[in-house]
Amino acid sequence: MTTVDPIRKRTDIEKIKSVLLENNYRDYLFFEVGINTGLRISDILKLKVSDIRGKYYIELKEQKTGKLKKFRMNNILRSELEDYILAKNDNNYLFESFRTSGNPLERTRAYCILNHAAKVAGVKIKMGTHTMRKTFGFHFYQQTKDIALLQVLFNHSSPSVTLRYIGINQNILDKATERFVL
Repeated sequence: MTTVDPIRKRTDIEKIKSVLLENNYRDYLFFEVGINTGLRISDILKLKVSDIRGKYYIELKEQKTGKLKKFRMNNILRSELEDYILAKNDNNYLFESFRTSGNPLERTRAYCILNHAAKVAGVKIKMGTHTMRKTFGFHFYQQTKDIALLQVLFNHSSPSVTLRYIGINQNILDKATERFVL
């Protein structure tokens, strides 16, 4: 399995958002949920409208770990999702497939959507569905510098695992050695 990278530049995030929004709102919101929650793709795709409607938290049992997870949505994401689900039935998947009605967007299709958007936007990174989770982690750490909290959010065993996961180790080393002068 190939490892993917986080999207480190905010301008690249905005470019991808723009491409996705031009394509359709579902794809744009799918990306927004991924980069603003840090949820795994398997958990995002299983979300139903009832998991979001009128709620401030996303509560779920993680597919990978089987652990219960409760995650507060930021106000902007919550507002966008509430508008998106207005005319949807509670039993609908949040991100329904256009090809197979009543089913969630497929993982392989989500991968294609993200890679196509990155290519059109001119963003050259190792892109995959896991890029969204890593992007959340990278920017959460950049804003808070709280690796312990991020470790808990990601259910990682140690801070070093979390730092390596979001690609911070090399980034920190590069910046530190770039500024270091004797």
